[in-house]
Amino acid sequence: MQNYKKNINFAICFNEFSYYNFQKSDKMIINIGRQLASGGKTIGSIIAKHFDMSYYDKDLLSIAANESGLKTDVFERVDEQANKGFVGSFMNFAGIGSLASFTSVGYNNGLTNEELFRIQSEVIQKLASEHDSVFIGRCADYVLRSRTDCLNIFFCADLQARIDRIRRNHSEISEKEAISIIEHSDKIRSEYYNFYTNKKWGMSTSYHLCINTSVLGVEQTAQQVIEFINLYKTKL
Repeated sequence: MQNYKKNINFAICFNEFSYYNFQKSDKMIINIGRQLASGGKTIGSIIAKHFDMSYYDKDLLSIAANESGLKTDVFERVDEQANKGFVGSFMNFAGIGSLASFTSVGYNNGLTNEELFRIQSEVIQKLASEHDSVFIGRCADYVLRSRTDCLNIFFCADLQARIDRIRRNHSEISEKEAISIIEHSDKIRSEYYNFYTNKKWGMSTSYHLCINTSVLGVEQTAQQVIEFINLYKTKL
């Protein structure tokens, strides 16, 4: 399991070069990477509501399906965990991306997974061009790397905080099972991100801002990020 340093001072993990990219556009795109049960999705939703931005998570799959004329489950087979054991079933329920076949070995409707990723990426690019948006996962930071209006954030949390969050939402899950789910999620998310981006998932140099939500809690972290964005917008 990777170790993530707690960062109370958000600016410590802020990439100084991001200012020169972000300042050139009046749009705002927030790309969020997150560990399972770090609260990243919740924070992303809070940010989107506060700034009246479009919010995209798993619904990107149905949008990609509509745009391409393919069935949604074609994209879900790439996005979700393929193995259907206890962990696999929970991963599907929790909406965690899959590493079933992130290489060109597998085919879906005659398309390789790279081709499906390209279709999904084109949808992300189209949506970003139309609206101020928050994108959750799916390598959106890399997909939108040529844009000058993106702020890329990664949320992590202490292991015990992640275990507690899973068990609060799913009381039937034991601590041991929660740890297994977390480790599996970290593995598939990191392999997915590293494969498509040639960067390191969760490493501060891959993002503009990395935050451990265990320091302040999810709600206060969200408010601090909102304050950070408001301050940053004054630099535009």
